[in-house]
This record gives sequence, C-alpha cells and structure tokens, in this order.
Amino acid sequence: MRAAGVGMVVALVVGSVGFVGAGPAAAQTTTAQELCRITDPAVVEASGLAPLPGGGYLVENDSNPEPRKMRLFYLGPDCSLTRSVGYPTTARDPEDLAVDRDGTVWIADIGDNSPLSGGSGKRRDTIALWTLAPGSKTLKIHRLRYPDGAPRDAEALLIDGQGRPVIVTKDPGGEVYRLDTPLPTDNAEGAPLTLVGHFTPSHSGTDNPWGFIGSALITGGAVSPDGRHAALRTYADAYEFDVPDGDVAKAITTGTPRVTPLPGEPQGEAIAYTPDGNAFLTVSDQGGPASILRYDIDRPVPKTSAAPSAPPVAVVDHRAKGALLAGAFTVVALGLVAAVARRARRRG
Repeated sequence: MRAAGVGMVVALVVGSVGFVGAGPAAAQTTTAQELCRITDPAVVEASGLAPLPGGGYLVENDSNPEPRKMRLFYLGPDCSLTRSVGYPTTARDPEDLAVDRDGTVWIADIGDNSPLSGGSGKRRDTIALWTLAPGSKTLKIHRLRYPDGAPRDAEALLIDGQGRPVIVTKDPGGEVYRLDTPLPTDNAEGAPLTLVGHFTPSHSGTDNPWGFIGSALITGGAVSPDGRHAALRTYADAYEFDVPDGDVAKAITTGTPRVTPLPGEPQGEAIAYTPDGNAFLTVSDQGGPASILRYDIDRPVPKTSAAPSAPPVAVVDHRAKGALLAGAFTVVALGLVAAVARRARRRG
C-alpha cells in the first residue's frame, strides 16, 4: 500500500471501527539490528520478505505503475541483487510472500486499494496467490475469492501446518480467512475462502509514521520454520502467537499474542522469521533504499517440572551398631553367669 493512501483512510477507519485492545502480553523494548541495505534501483517498494536457506533473502515489490517491474527478487547476504523472476501475466498488487516447508515460494497478490486509500478505483472480484516450486522457473497462479464476493484489501499471508494459505485483511479490521478446499491452478473463477474469525491489534503507542491508525492496520504475516509460532505485523508492532497444533488461523483468532515493538520503521509492511525462529526480519515498503532489520524475540522460558526428590536414605553408624551388639552379648553372658551361680547354690 502506498504511503499516500494511509492518511486518506484515517478518518474512515477511526470513525467506523471501534479500536479494541486484543489483550496481548506486555510489549518489550526492542532494538533493531541492520543486517544489510537494499540499494539496487530495481528493488523498490518491498512488501514481502523471506530468508533463503543458504543465506540471503527473497523480496517482492507491490503495486507499480510499470507491471514488468513487479518481480520476485533474490538477494545475497549483503542485499545485492543476484537474480529475479517475473510474472507470466500481469500481477495486480503483490503484498506478501512466504516459503513453505517444502521450499515452495508463495506470493500473495491480495492488495486492493480503494479510491479512498489511493487506489485506482477498480476493485477486484478475485485475489491471487502465485507459487514457485523448487527448481521451477515459472510462477503459477491460483485465484481465490472472499465468501461474500465483496472486495477487501489484504497484505498478510501465512501458510499453516497443513499447507493451507491463511490471509488476514488490512481494512477495516483483521478478518482471518483460510482456504479449506484444494488449491486450484490457472482457474478463472476464484476458489472460495472460509472466514475463520478476527484479530484486532491493540493501540500500543509504538512510534510509527501513521500514529494511532498505524497500530491498527495489519501489513504482513509469517510462520516460524518449525511451525510452532506465527506472527502478524502492523506499521508499529509484531504480534506473535503460539501454534501448538499447526492451525495458524485458530491461533490468531483465539490466542493471546506477545508483542514486539517495531518502532520508527518508514513504512513497515514485511515480516519474516530468521532460519532459527528466534528473531524477526523486517523491511519497509519505500521508493528508495531500504534496510533489512532484525529484532530478537523475547519469549517466556518454558517452565520445567522439578524432578521428584528421592526418599531419604538411612545412614547406619557401624560403630553404634557394634556397641549395641556388644551390649547384647554382655547381657546374655551375665544372664548365663547368674544362672550357673543359682544352680551351684542349690547343690551346696
């Protein structure tokens, strides 16, 4: 979503949506570490991000006046551009990306900026996911639609433990959708999504370019490499959920998240996990050079049950035992002497 569009939706969203706190755990103070800076002029408006297994990063850029400039970019560890992949047909508004456990790249062409948010005014009947299988050089398209057929703007894609795509809308609030049917390919009519529930961020007060409204708009999502955690981000903060059973949509709609502030990012729209799952990676959607940042995640230490204490061991004092035995022998001996003496007196 372009920066100019955000200010135009402030009055609409604040006036029509009750900004209710989601009840997350208390936010921790965080400090960003700059990993590298994207300076190649081809890579602008990065709105999706994922690390590459051997080092480096994947990014994609969103709405652009020149469709051929919307591509999937491969970057080295220093953020230098190594190669790119174009779309076989025109992409509308790619906003997020993910890499699943099989190594398939998913690009979420799900943005739909309305005239009120700086868009073209032509809303979408369908949205799309693009996939790039390992070893493939061509992106495949998969068209989806919302259950009521109405258009929505969305910027967050997550892939759950069963390989199902989960999409979270940006406006007017966090509607959480999941594809519960087989993923179609090259289809004209969109496959229907299922509305699972909602997630509404809290007003955190974290510094961001859009203030109050920046804390409300969901701009990206990610799932940790081990599948045990999922994250949504706004322009201000990252919300992390525990995912004990692989059901990402359930975790987002019913869980209580932990909050990691992402203060001062120019227009933070992308989030990913590091390969070890212990930190977030982010990048801003902006026209000029953009930095890939790292934020360590502060998670509570799991409680471990104390090992049962062993029963007390009796300590035997062998000297005391010997004294007791000696005393016993003495008593027996004295008894025998006394008995012999009594018999001797009777005989005398």
